[in-house]
Amino acid sequence: MQFNPDQIVLWQYGPFKLSATLLFTWGVMALLVLGSWLATRRIRPTLRPGRWQNFLEALVEVIRNQIREVTHQDPDRYLWFVGTLFLFIALSNLLAPVPGYLPPTASLSTTTALALCVFVAVPWVGIREVGLKAYLRQYLEPHPLMLPFNVIGEFSRTLALAVRLYGNLMSGAVIGAVLITLVPFFFPVVMQLLGLLTGFIQAYIFAILALVYIASGCRVQQERRARLRTQEESP
Repeated sequence: MQFNPDQIVLWQYGPFKLSATLLFTWGVMALLVLGSWLATRRIRPTLRPGRWQNFLEALVEVIRNQIREVTHQDPDRYLWFVGTLFLFIALSNLLAPVPGYLPPTASLSTTTALALCVFVAVPWVGIREVGLKAYLRQYLEPHPLMLPFNVIGEFSRTLALAVRLYGNLMSGAVIGAVLITLVPFFFPVVMQLLGLLTGFIQAYIFAILALVYIASGCRVQQERRARLRTQEESP
């Protein structure tokens, strides 16, 4: 039984390989784009919203409210990134019962890529808030000797995000395979339902952790900028 979609190569030409991870990743992205287009193609101020539009608007509003509750900031500045992460991971995991489908999030390369997106987003938001020089200065605080530890902390946080998502999904797949081998008639249904719930929870946890990392870095930069402004204005 294959647990890792990276091990399945569908097409190869020289050094170029098309693995199941890439194929299913593109498929999930295509479903997200198609679903968004179908839900929003007839949006008009004078028309009554359809069922899919209502569902999409409710989903976006739930994500916005969750972002507001966690960060106490304007949710629109994080919605595009955190919402995309959540929808991609959730749909990837919820499609697991489809025959022949392997979640791309069961691949360490996919979870690492998602974690690297968060790794890039954290400094990008910080630099946008205070500038490059002020952002890099934080790695020298509270003392320049803390520079290597602060850098290691950034990389370890990214590694933890990738391994957490990959480990949870792989452990569920392995446990399900073992139970199916032992009791093949009853446990498959139970494990599929449990897997769907676990996949949705993992999408939520990953998105929340990414949001906390990005928002906390942004808040630190805002507080530092406010403190510097106060020092400049004080006599």
